[in-house]
Amino acid sequence: MGIVQEFKDFLNEYKVVGLAVAFIMGAAATTLVQSLVNDLIMPIVGVAIPGGDWRTAVFALGPVQLKWGSFLGALINFVIIAFVIFMIAKIVLKEEKVGKK
Repeated sequence: MGIVQEFKDFLNEYKVVGLAVAFIMGAAATTLVQSLVNDLIMPIVGVAIPGGDWRTAVFALGPVQLKWGSFLGALINFVIIAFVIFMIAKIVLKEEKVGKK
């Protein structure tokens, strides 16, 4: 068996191509969700933030500055991505409840 055939068998057995496609789609979806959060959701949230700019919102404790505005944006981004992954898993696994097995 040649090295090329062994490599093809490896790709097929471990489903490397499907994993690569899923990784690329995940990266694209992450960019899309980041744009949704940064360009649509956070400007609305920014109205409630003193100063209006959520990216620069800080909470100062003496010399320490906690950048809670950018953390809030990252948190919303994470929640949306986690929810989308949950919904995809639910659809793909076709189970009523996604849980431990």
